[in-house]
Amino acid sequence: MKSLVSIVLVCALGLGAIYAQTDGFSVVTTESARRLSVATHPRQLPDALLQMASGGQDTLLHALRSDGRITVVNFIYTRCLSICLAMGSEYQQMQAALRAKGLAGRIRLLSISFDPADTPEQLERYAQGMHADPGIWQFASVPRAAQRRALLDAFGIVVVPAPLEQFVHNAAYHIVTASGRLARIIDYSEPHSVLDFAAEQARRKSAFIPGAGHS
Repeated sequence: MKSLVSIVLVCALGLGAIYAQTDGFSVVTTESARRLSVATHPRQLPDALLQMASGGQDTLLHALRSDGRITVVNFIYTRCLSICLAMGSEYQQMQAALRAKGLAGRIRLLSISFDPADTPEQLERYAQGMHADPGIWQFASVPRAAQRRALLDAFGIVVVPAPLEQFVHNAAYHIVTASGRLARIIDYSEPHSVLDFAAEQARRKSAFIPGAGHS
């Protein structure tokens, strides 16, 4: 009987520890944890200087505010031979869908390179290879190391150097408001959900702005 009580107690303590570490069994991985965290508590992003593929510079928060659209952000590097190319293909389809649905005035795409070796010229060539329309899909890097680290941390992006000048990194689509708030993280395997959520965010915004949403 004592053994049975001991086993039950150990199981209860174990379940309690799992419950505490997984936010009530809702989270089972670090990746799931960051997505749940943002979904329940959208976070304000830090500012950072962006080096645009066009050659110009701007700060992230100013670029978001001055553009005014909901921005779908992903993180890439131009030498990536795997997931970045797959996400680029999905962005091409999103770009086409934004045109077809008349949403290009409300939603845009932004790919940010975390690789210090990516120059504006390399980003521009990469953008051209992706057939990116600069009015919808833009590319940038973050030249200042401290700001780059802070931005990656805020988004929850982990980058680990790998052989052959590659990087291992987590990947997702990040919905960011014009005020610089990270509103949702959507798995890269669910691109169909990205524009639906981004469009809903855009509709909520336009509901509070007289005459908005007619571009």
